[in-house]
Amino acid sequence: MNILLRIVIGYLLGTLMISCETTSSPLQKPNILLLYMDDLRPQLGCYGQSNIKSPHIDQLAEEGILFTNAYCNVAVCGASRASMLTGIRPTKSIFRDYKVFVQDDTPTAITLPQLFKKNGYKTISNGKIFHHLDDRIEDWDEVWRPYAFDENPFGLAPTEWWQGLWRDYQSPENKKVYKATNRGPAYEKAEVEDGEYIDGLLTHKVIDDLEKLKESNAPFFLTAGFISPHLPFNAPALHWEKYKASEIKLPYNNFVAKNAPEISISASHELRQYNGIPPKGERVDDTTALQLIHGYYATVSYVDTLIGKILKKLKDTGLDKNTIVILVSDHGYNLQEHAQWAKWTSHRTSMQVPLIISSPFINHQGTTNALVELVDIYPTLASMAHLEVPQKQLEGESLLPILHNPELKGKPNVFINNANGYTIKTPRYSYTEYINPKDNKTFARMLYDHQIDPDENENIAVYKENKGLVDSLHHELYKHYQHNILGGELTLK
Repeated sequence: MNILLRIVIGYLLGTLMISCETTSSPLQKPNILLLYMDDLRPQLGCYGQSNIKSPHIDQLAEEGILFTNAYCNVAVCGASRASMLTGIRPTKSIFRDYKVFVQDDTPTAITLPQLFKKNGYKTISNGKIFHHLDDRIEDWDEVWRPYAFDENPFGLAPTEWWQGLWRDYQSPENKKVYKATNRGPAYEKAEVEDGEYIDGLLTHKVIDDLEKLKESNAPFFLTAGFISPHLPFNAPALHWEKYKASEIKLPYNNFVAKNAPEISISASHELRQYNGIPPKGERVDDTTALQLIHGYYATVSYVDTLIGKILKKLKDTGLDKNTIVILVSDHGYNLQEHAQWAKWTSHRTSMQVPLIISSPFINHQGTTNALVELVDIYPTLASMAHLEVPQKQLEGESLLPILHNPELKGKPNVFINNANGYTIKTPRYSYTEYINPKDNKTFARMLYDHQIDPDENENIAVYKENKGLVDSLHHELYKHYQHNILGGELTLK
């Protein structure tokens, strides 16, 4: 072998070794840590908001890419999780509400954890990932939720036992009331340690898993599915005390948006299930509203602290060097904006979500304004792990190009469905049609210009001068998402 050839071969081998050290390869499968939150709106420090104290999530954002323009595909937990974990958007026929089972709506779909499991990953579902504990349970090597698999005096199945426990009041008085009536307060400030509530127990489990996985040679897909900040807003007193009562404010737009169609106005059914909340049709008084907002902030700060503990363990074990971390929520949340509470509305407060992806294999950090949707998570994680995705199933697109170039614009539009409301969101506009499911005819519309009216206080679909814009967005909605509107059997091959 001549000297020149040896030099060339040596150079190529050296380049290959450097490449393997700086990027993930099929020989070095990256781990996945999914931090999945319930009802979290992007009202965090890393999103330029000062209301909520979230230093650990903010630090994660600094180490990765933060998406400022991410949207769920349906603003209710069960359906949103089913959509994200299958990569399939909701339609008139599937993923309709919180009660959905993936195994019923799309039984032949290959779910995200199933894909990783089939490719040699240890898959662990901790906490709330799929809405139902017993949905697609075979897609995981292990499924765990606090208390769910404990022995119970009634011989109930884990799913049924869990349903009576997840609200997890710690106050003796609240426990007594809840046990007697199956109702409790909408918030609780308890003098307990972080580890006492369900999310604290979850954190201990995830930390223990990281210790065990450190000793394993298998790559992992590990999840932490937090309940908070879902109602009831229960958190240790320490986290309530991070906020002065004088710092808590009602939203300035505590009114129904001008020209909003009646169907767009939520009755806030979820909140009405709790003691101390007036029945449907009555306004929540300001004192109660301020306490609810305070409780929401406290629960977010509580989970932020728990996330900090998990991320510290990830680094202490050295697993951070080969682990992709993703933090995401299933949907946003209304804190009395437009006189509404909770989610499942076609307002931005329900549909916009926080999304952070941090990877040791991505050299960029910072923020991207690219328009993306939750069905993009599946192909993103698959592509980052070099896994072949199921054909003719996924409706999202990998975000890997954006992670490498945050200046990319993302999609021209994304799709969100909430009950009879079908929304197309573009970089500038949010356009919703309310469609009668019996005859598929549109009976109401909403249009918001996020450049002029980011808080969606005036529906401009009713103005004659916007007819051309409405017609154009109507065309785009049906051009791209007619199947989602009209429904029908979904065929996966």
